[in-house]
Amino acid sequence: MIAIGDVAPDFTAETTEGTIHFHEWLGNGWAILFSHPKDFTPICTTELGYLAGMKPEFDKRNTKVLGLSIDPVSDHKAWARDIEETQGHALNYPLIGDRDLKVAKLYGMIHPNAGDTSEGRTAADNACSIRCSSPPSTRWPRPPTGSRAATW
Repeated sequence: MIAIGDVAPDFTAETTEGTIHFHEWLGNGWAILFSHPKDFTPICTTELGYLAGMKPEFDKRNTKVLGLSIDPVSDHKAWARDIEETQGHALNYPLIGDRDLKVAKLYGMIHPNAGDTSEGRTAADNACSIRCSSPPSTRWPRPPTGSRAATW
C-alpha cells in the first residue's frame, strides 16, 4: 500500500484522451487522481461536472486532474456527453478506463481481493470507505450551500 511521502506509482492506462504514461503525462507538476465507482451514477455525474468547472483553478496551480473508473473508455465518452448536457460543463480532463482494476488496486482505491475484472461489478461493490478532505482553511472556492456536488 502506498503512503504519504512515497513516490506515486507509475502506470500506463487508456483514457478518454488516449494512452497516458502517468509520470510522463504528469511532467513537473502536481496531479489529483480520483476515482468514482461507476459511470452514469447521479452523484458522480454532478461531481465530475463540478470538477470540470473548477479545472481552471487547478491549472493556475500547475495541477492536472485525472479521473478513474472501472468502466471502459467507450462508456466514459458516452457519459461525458451526459455530464455536459446535465451539468453545463464538458469534461476537460482524462478519465481512465480501468477494466482490469490495475490502477485502482495499485493506488488502493479498491479492495485487493476485488477480483481481476470489472465485469458484473456495481457502484456499491466499488465504493471505498476511506475518504480524504482538505482543511476548511484551504483557499479553494466552496460549493454552493446545500450542494452535494463536491466535498473538499
